[in-house]
Amino acid sequence: MKGLVIKSTGSRYWVELIGGQVVEARIKGRFRLQGIRTTNPLAVGDWVEVEGEQIVAIDERRNYIIRKASNLSKESHILAANLDQVFLFVTLAQPETPTEFVDRFLVTAKAYDVPVVIVVNKVDLLPTDDEYLKGYCYLYRSLGYEVITCSVVTGEGMALLQEKIAGKVSLLAGNSGVGKSSFLNALDASLEVKTGAISKVHQTGMHTTTYAEMFAVAGGRMIDIPGIKGFGLIDMEAAEIGHYFPEIFKHGANCKFADCLHRNEPDCAVRKAVEAHLISQSRYQSYLSILEDISAGKYR
Repeated sequence: MKGLVIKSTGSRYWVELIGGQVVEARIKGRFRLQGIRTTNPLAVGDWVEVEGEQIVAIDERRNYIIRKASNLSKESHILAANLDQVFLFVTLAQPETPTEFVDRFLVTAKAYDVPVVIVVNKVDLLPTDDEYLKGYCYLYRSLGYEVITCSVVTGEGMALLQEKIAGKVSLLAGNSGVGKSSFLNALDASLEVKTGAISKVHQTGMHTTTYAEMFAVAGGRMIDIPGIKGFGLIDMEAAEIGHYFPEIFKHGANCKFADCLHRNEPDCAVRKAVEAHLISQSRYQSYLSILEDISAGKYR
């Protein structure tokens, strides 16, 4: 019988069968050994075939979000599958989300054809008319990304986000401490998702979500996953990274050499655009960081 994976602890899965019944199941032994190079052969959002208490097959995924596994550098971890969109939660204070994390996530989402909505949360903690917030939103909007400012405390952005959730399968992603759990509780208090405090020493969030789970909220489905500390890309070639940075791809068309990697090559239009402030320095540094990791073999 066909069903949707709605919760995963890594070894056990909860599947919502057609008709609404939820069953707990495990992967059939031989299915686990089909050479899948991920720490989790199944992810929340996968459609599967269930026989009794065993998952015997998985449907082809239309897309997914994947990153380098934190424990095994040569393996990957699928965060969620079959998504209509991702809400990437970021904060500019308490804690501040590194722009490199945001850019790496956006590269992966673009590579695997998953639309992203950047949600700048906790704007109530920022000064009125904060210039950094304005510049941050302008940067990513100018690149074609939708950016929504949000505050669970004041309610800013909540109605718009609820409209975008309705009728879709969404992934809720971001670093620990950016307010994902509080956001879910604001959408539906009955969920009682555990929230945590911010470390005063490191100004970082502490994990409260320990496994991936899909919730029915606001007329749609939202997948909540543990907070992500770092985001290593997987199976990327150096020559293709620039394709996933819209502004680098645009200016790169004017480089002298077709295979220019925009580092030290002569007549590089991308470096000239950075010097002319046509490309953000932070975005260019994110691009170079990814290239450096690829050159060091971190994604192999």
